[in-house]
Amino acid sequence: MFSRAGTDSRTTGGPAHGVTRSVTYGLLLPLTAGALVLAGPGQSGAEAMSVCSGRPQQTVRFATGELRVFKNRDYACAITVAKKPGAKRTMSVSLQARGASPVVDKGTFTRQAGPVTVHALNRCVRASGAVSGKGGSTGWILC
Repeated sequence: MFSRAGTDSRTTGGPAHGVTRSVTYGLLLPLTAGALVLAGPGQSGAEAMSVCSGRPQQTVRFATGELRVFKNRDYACAITVAKKPGAKRTMSVSLQARGASPVVDKGTFTRQAGPVTVHALNRCVRASGAVSGKGGSTGWILC
């Protein structure tokens, strides 16, 4: 009879297991670095990728920027993006689920205010945003 003890690296954690792990990690690092190089620098301004998860639901444009509202299954998210990023200026974004207090991000920013997120499963939400004193709002949406 043959004994399998010490010969199968899958069950014993023998030397082959360590080699496989080293090869995996050795390939993972260059691939990750290559993906970062290919991604290049981020876009700026109104073309920037959103930091909110979910699908875009509504965009409200106003003179100095825009308010963007997103929704996934359970949550709604909003950001206010300046039309011309650069100098710091007063910006705000507010998102409120019906029956709850609003979540607000207000301050001086160069590019955007937010994101703000609220639990919105089966709830209407309303959002508002402003850049340099000019802004817009949605009213109750996603009902």
